[in-house]
Amino acid sequence: MNTELIGIIATFLLTLIIAIPLGKYLAKVFAGEKVWTDFLKPLESGIYKLSGINIKEQMNWKQQLKALLTINILWLVYGFFVLIFQNKLPLNPDGNPGMTADLAFNTIISFVANCNLQHYSGESGVSYLTQQFVLMFLQFVSAATGIAAAVVLFKAFRDKTTTQLGNFWEFFVKSITRLLLPLSIVIALILTFNGTPASYDAKDQFISVQGDTVNVSRGPAAQMIAIKHLGTNGGGYFGANSAHPFENPNYLTNIVEMIAQVIVPIAMVIAFGYFIRRKKLGCTIFGVMTIGLFMLMIPTLSSELGGNPAIAKMGISQATGAMEGKEVRFGPAATAYWSTLTTVISTGSVNGMHDSTMPLTGLWQLLAMMINGFYGGCGVGILNYFIYLIIAVFISGLMVGRTPEFLGHKVEAREIKIAAIITLLSPFLILAGTAIASYVFTNHGDAAWAVQPKAWLNNPGFHGFSEMLYEVTSSNANNGSGFEGLGDNNVFWNVLTGVIIFLGRFLPIIGPVAIAGLLGAKKFIPESAGTLKTDTKTFALMTFAVILVLNALSYFPALALGPLAEYFSMVGK
Repeated sequence: MNTELIGIIATFLLTLIIAIPLGKYLAKVFAGEKVWTDFLKPLESGIYKLSGINIKEQMNWKQQLKALLTINILWLVYGFFVLIFQNKLPLNPDGNPGMTADLAFNTIISFVANCNLQHYSGESGVSYLTQQFVLMFLQFVSAATGIAAAVVLFKAFRDKTTTQLGNFWEFFVKSITRLLLPLSIVIALILTFNGTPASYDAKDQFISVQGDTVNVSRGPAAQMIAIKHLGTNGGGYFGANSAHPFENPNYLTNIVEMIAQVIVPIAMVIAFGYFIRRKKLGCTIFGVMTIGLFMLMIPTLSSELGGNPAIAKMGISQATGAMEGKEVRFGPAATAYWSTLTTVISTGSVNGMHDSTMPLTGLWQLLAMMINGFYGGCGVGILNYFIYLIIAVFISGLMVGRTPEFLGHKVEAREIKIAAIITLLSPFLILAGTAIASYVFTNHGDAAWAVQPKAWLNNPGFHGFSEMLYEVTSSNANNGSGFEGLGDNNVFWNVLTGVIIFLGRFLPIIGPVAIAGLLGAKKFIPESAGTLKTDTKTFALMTFAVILVLNALSYFPALALGPLAEYFSMVGK
């Protein structure tokens, strides 16, 4: 047990050792300063020339968002048709069928939005061509989209007053060439040398000990698994995700994948402080996020290492903790740490089954996705945190009787209205989506659909409610993990979660970028004795309080009906 805990501590420290210098490097890259990867400039120039991009052309925040949304819509249309017709396209040695329209709708929105919610089973649901040239491609560009959007926010606060926020295409391309692609190659090589497939061969066949003939899927897995974690995507090449022995062969690859999914979100926070020349503010934000991570991780570890109380009452020893749904080669401690990271970071990959974790673990997983501001996804994590920060600035300004200011710019009614709308969006999507699903399940269970609503849940009662709540929460948070007791590959869940994923991805990007653009264009106000400082411990505490209060008020009733009710029913028997 102590060895497992030491492994978690060592993994987190290694993450910081990599992420902090990576953040300084990214700040220089996006500021246009000289860095060691400048040898890639000819490649980038070729991409700009081929695409007709003039990176010297400065964009305001509206032009930035127009470019972002336009290219994402193009990818959505392209991927949708490939998914439907993949059975007629090459690189399909296993003969996987094309997707239905509703499943293709859900899948393509999910991967374009960096959510990677999978209502299909990886190795049997898509072909090699789709895995590599649609899904893996989207894992690169969706991550780069979030990073580029965050850099637009960075630019708004670097100069005192500006409407020129750089060029979206330059930020986007550099995110891939200077960050995602090089690191993905390194990670993919580590995975390959540890046993993850990286070929285009069809299924292999062997005879098991029992004498059965077993077909084992292979394919270009290592490449996709590398970017799935580095880009905080999470979509598994295999249906079992990183619990599959090919996706995650041993404890070394488990550590590599855990580090990979955290380094970019942490680095972006560090980069923010260096980019706008306010390192103390960057450290303050990092501190709040890290405290939030520990407050979710420690009770998760306690819950999983404590074992299942129902089994304990039977007099059965659980020296290793709650092992249901866990891989023996990782154990409950590493699985608990992963489950915290994957829901805090919005990666959504799993190395154990969340549906089998203890009720309180499910509570912390849900809460991590509902907050969605502790590190978060690539780029979008700091965008989500920015909304909390603006609300904290507004409330603090009211408390001291001054016009709220952030980094020398007055925060006025227009910015607060946008922040309020984005803040209310997540509770609305999560609670309304879960309410609709619960109503249909309860009142129309016998509906004459291809999959009847009464057949959705493997688990009745409180846990069944948690499964539906988790699916909707994961979709809104662009996470993609799931309580897999829910039968989700049907028209209802494909359409419902597809719409939630789309709104939950792009509106929280549009809002912070718009606020940053509006604030950046305002006249800069020099700091005075009465200026509210946002890089102090007091303001950090204020921001943390805002995060807790907003989410407690929004989600406590839903959490009480699901994981909390399940926990008390379990310990009360």
